[in-house]
Amino acid sequence: MTVTSLFRRTERDPVALAILKNRFEAIARKMAHTLLKTGRSGVLNTARDFSCGILTADGELVTGAECYPIHVLRGPDLMHATMKAHHPDLRPGDAVLHNSPYHGNTHAADHAILIPVFDGDGRHRFTTLVKAHQADCGNSIPTTYVGTARDVYEEGAVIFPAVLVQRDYKDIDDIIRMCEMRIRVPDQWRGDYLAALGAARIGEQELLKLGGERGWDALAGHTRAWFDYSERRMVAALGKLKSGRAVAHGTHDAIPGTPPDGVRVQADVTIDADAGRVSIDLTDNPDCMPNGLNLSEGCALSAAIVGIFNCIDHTVPPNAGSLRRIDVKLRENCCVGIPRHPTSVSVATTNLSDRLSCAVQRAVAQIDPRFGMADGGPPFPPVAGVLSGFEPDTGAAYCNGILFAGSGGPGNPYTDGWVTLLSMGNAGMPQMHSIEVAEIQHPILIRERSIVPDSEGAGRRRGAPGTLTRFSPTAAPVEIGYVSDGTVHPAEGVGGGLPGGPSRQWRVAADGSEHVLPTYGQVVLEPGESLVSITAAGGGFGDPLDREIERVAEDVAEGWVGRQRAEAVYGVVFSADGGMDRDATLALRASRRTAA
Repeated sequence: MTVTSLFRRTERDPVALAILKNRFEAIARKMAHTLLKTGRSGVLNTARDFSCGILTADGELVTGAECYPIHVLRGPDLMHATMKAHHPDLRPGDAVLHNSPYHGNTHAADHAILIPVFDGDGRHRFTTLVKAHQADCGNSIPTTYVGTARDVYEEGAVIFPAVLVQRDYKDIDDIIRMCEMRIRVPDQWRGDYLAALGAARIGEQELLKLGGERGWDALAGHTRAWFDYSERRMVAALGKLKSGRAVAHGTHDAIPGTPPDGVRVQADVTIDADAGRVSIDLTDNPDCMPNGLNLSEGCALSAAIVGIFNCIDHTVPPNAGSLRRIDVKLRENCCVGIPRHPTSVSVATTNLSDRLSCAVQRAVAQIDPRFGMADGGPPFPPVAGVLSGFEPDTGAAYCNGILFAGSGGPGNPYTDGWVTLLSMGNAGMPQMHSIEVAEIQHPILIRERSIVPDSEGAGRRRGAPGTLTRFSPTAAPVEIGYVSDGTVHPAEGVGGGLPGGPSRQWRVAADGSEHVLPTYGQVVLEPGESLVSITAAGGGFGDPLDREIERVAEDVAEGWVGRQRAEAVYGVVFSADGGMDRDATLALRASRRTAA
């Protein structure tokens, strides 16, 4: 279909299209609200690490309202195909548990429930999807992020490649017992499983109601029209960019199984504005590595696409229609491609996927400086890892994902970075723990949480600064698992923007001495000790000397930037009484531009 013929098509009833679009999104939000309110683990009911969506019977994404892009842009289509291939006899009352990263899922820690929805004649019409990150998924150590795992066996997670977990609306207890025997916190897992299943069933009920009200054929017609409309919106958005090609790179800090200087990945991006298409070639990248940084196929596809959606009109609907205009080329046995079993992809949703998304964003900025972004601060620091141990009062085991702070967002052509972004693929959707709730849920005290001044990636639009968090055990040891990035290779700026401040983490012993921690590991804190974590800041966009003088003055007044940095980096001079000296500032900036 040509762009011209695509734009000639009109909707029979645009009002009905808008209404049904909102109805589908409302169903997805109702599913998400159900999971948020009923999930048992903090990773679901507090950090909100989950996504809910609706697919067609062919596995095309209809809506993923308020989802993590890394969870749903691509991958659910592959998971859906796996479900249908393994279960050609699907029927009402079925539910499938799927967490296999070799069959479309993100990584083993994301347990997904897929429920096929049938009309009164037994015809498969839609599928509801709930993907929920687990507090524990049976890994060999108490974390869902085993960055150093040499393969999936050392990782240890239980893998369910589209396994039937309910038939006739009843649990298949064999599967449930397997999970309860393998997972460290079985009661907590069982509660989260029921919450995810309930959310998916809520979606099924609402779709059955909508199908009965509107008619199934009308809903099928709506999805076709919605996809066509979304494709036209994507064509229009890409048409605003300049055509061109650029190659950008990103480097993840070294861990065991990587080259000594880290993992360098590249994105080869070509924009054809006239045709309304963009292609991203990821084939010229390193082979899969003997560690958990490798991306699953779903994450590799989604991470590349995230970089495009971050750069265009934010009102373009992310669904199967708009995705038609983005081509991503992968190869097998590639660390940002298609992994072969038993390659570990334990941290596929965050670390290397963020490096890939950021490389795409910077490539877009190279092609057209009116668009694109710098790097977001690399994840995944100790304050966003996995906390485990034994309750000091009862001796009961606990294992839970935490989110006390997140990495800073990138600068872009129009706005400064988002302070609580966490990571590019999560799009700011996770919710940070409140200090009080975190202390209720875990045997710890959070002693400090504050913005780190002068850590922002300086630029005409600055990246968000890092956050410092310090916490301690109360009366028993706690273990923290994490796979951080950005200590050696911080977030890169673009268009003259400067890098963001690096991540750092250290232990404070009972005697007050400080000990630097590696970028990855399982750290056990004893009572009397503390862990201090500084999250990575986002990179800057554009020359810092082009930042409006008034904005720099506001940054200084609000404590984001110190006066010395304001003068040294932004060329803004303050007088002895604390006021901004405009004449001296203009002269300093002019001299620096001349020298450059």
